[in-house]
Amino acid sequence: MDNWDEIRTAFQVARMGTVSGAAEVLGVHHATVIRHIDALETRLGIKLFQRHARGYNPTEAGQDLMRVAQATDDQFSQLAGRIKGQGDGVSGELVVTSLSGLSPLLMPVMADFRLKYPEVILRYLTGDRLFRLEYGEAHVAIRAGRAPEEPDNVVQPLLTQNTALYAARSYIDRMGQPDCTGDFRAHLFVGTDNRDSLAPFYRWLWEQVPEENIIFRSVDYRALQLAVLAGIGIGFLPKWEAAKHPDLTEICTDREDWQSSLWLVTHVDLHRTTKVQAFVKFLKERAKEWD
Repeated sequence: MDNWDEIRTAFQVARMGTVSGAAEVLGVHHATVIRHIDALETRLGIKLFQRHARGYNPTEAGQDLMRVAQATDDQFSQLAGRIKGQGDGVSGELVVTSLSGLSPLLMPVMADFRLKYPEVILRYLTGDRLFRLEYGEAHVAIRAGRAPEEPDNVVQPLLTQNTALYAARSYIDRMGQPDCTGDFRAHLFVGTDNRDSLAPFYRWLWEQVPEENIIFRSVDYRALQLAVLAGIGIGFLPKWEAAKHPDLTEICTDREDWQSSLWLVTHVDLHRTTKVQAFVKFLKERAKEWD
């Protein structure tokens, strides 16, 4: 195949479902899109799309071509991410990803790192989705739970995070303080709305507390924290976060089964680059203060 522009055009038509949508993504005229599709089908001698009033649907042959095009697109994205991370200086874009709940820990680190290396542009990606280091979606990831097992990643332990149950003074004044005997039917709780959460403390919550007693639920870390501070119910906070709020009382303390590990993850192809090494070293030094 000697014309990748045609394949790229067909890929976008399959993704968007319309000629106009593909033209907008590619930044070309819709007539160019139609010309590329017609030329590619002529070259291959087979129909790649079924045309209809609402758009284009790929045929079986079109779907086969799209799978190859998707793999090629992913490989180019991976290459672009790796190239962005290369270079001898600490400059350009540095992409860091973590769970949003770690933002209060990481933000001061990134602020000071940016002061030390003013030519760096920081991008901070948060969310439950695992951003793919192998495709260049991030340079450095901080992940919680079990040690990541992707074969091309360099994984280093960063911190053991201690988590406990906390109640605000307003909640204790209203509802009293539980004695942690295991009977929590007289108390109200704040917890994640994700029943599949891998966090050990949230698994404990769903196993030990009646479901009807978990009266405030969210997948947003900040919302859960604010709910505890507002006295809505008893909930989990990392000890480093709870220490900032003297109004909180720790409940059911010193449980090792609520601990979770934090891991520092980089891709093997970028691990030794100057920029990534500078940030990794900086982060590991600052993490010593978190204990």
